[in-house]
Amino acid sequence: MLPDEPVDGAEDVDAAAEDCDLVHASVGYRVPGVATVTIDRPDARNALNAQVRRELKEIAAAIAESDVRVVVLTGADEAKAFVAGADVGEFRDRSALEQREISKRPRVYEVIDDLPQPVIGRLNGHALGGGCELAQACDVRIAHERAKIGQPEINLGIMPGGGGTQRLPRLVGEGQAMRLILSGDLIDAAEALEIGLVDVVCGDAEELDEEVYGLAESMAEQSPVALELAKTAVKAASRTDLEQGIEYEAELFAQLFGTADKNEGIDAFFEDREPEWTGE
Repeated sequence: MLPDEPVDGAEDVDAAAEDCDLVHASVGYRVPGVATVTIDRPDARNALNAQVRRELKEIAAAIAESDVRVVVLTGADEAKAFVAGADVGEFRDRSALEQREISKRPRVYEVIDDLPQPVIGRLNGHALGGGCELAQACDVRIAHERAKIGQPEINLGIMPGGGGTQRLPRLVGEGQAMRLILSGDLIDAAEALEIGLVDVVCGDAEELDEEVYGLAESMAEQSPVALELAKTAVKAASRTDLEQGIEYEAELFAQLFGTADKNEGIDAFFEDREPEWTGE
């Protein structure tokens, strides 16, 4: 059941967003309990500069400590882009030592990946370079048909540095990842769907929002603690071998048997009613 009262911690998310200029956040904008985080830098097609990365991390930190159920991450529609890459202007005079310092974890990619809540990437337009890597850090990717997607870093004499060489092969296989990374070629949303880089493609903005927020609502209706542990278990599938993953799943499954939400879910099933989750 969706929360019918203000979400605990929503005011902290709002406060974090008020201190930001290039990233906005709203809890309950379309669906109760769902936070929409929007990168708003249309003059640069929502490119990830240092300020955007810092503000995203600050807002994500507030969301992680809140009772938000699901996160939608997107770019300002005015830019017709999700994120059109990193801000290349920051690269030219940066030394290897400076880049190593900037690359210290957790970066924005790990922060989004590690959020306890499910994260839906609303790819309203191009997702290139660092934008493609940010999309890969989301749990589900739903794209507008106009989106172009890829890792064009090789065209600049560099390579993906935000996790693309690691997350992309896990999503699409080594061969497809090599093709995209080593050629720098961009693909359209239809091809991205075919190879598994995105999960749904929508024909217009209205359909995109219906798909994104429909899925967000389906997730937000579930037990928060079950959502978190289920996400954790699925993430482990690409990060451990099969035997370790099965053992880990069994342990997380057992942990849920110590929760009030497990009892509530079963009671609601037998009483033919909607469960009232507490996240405990």
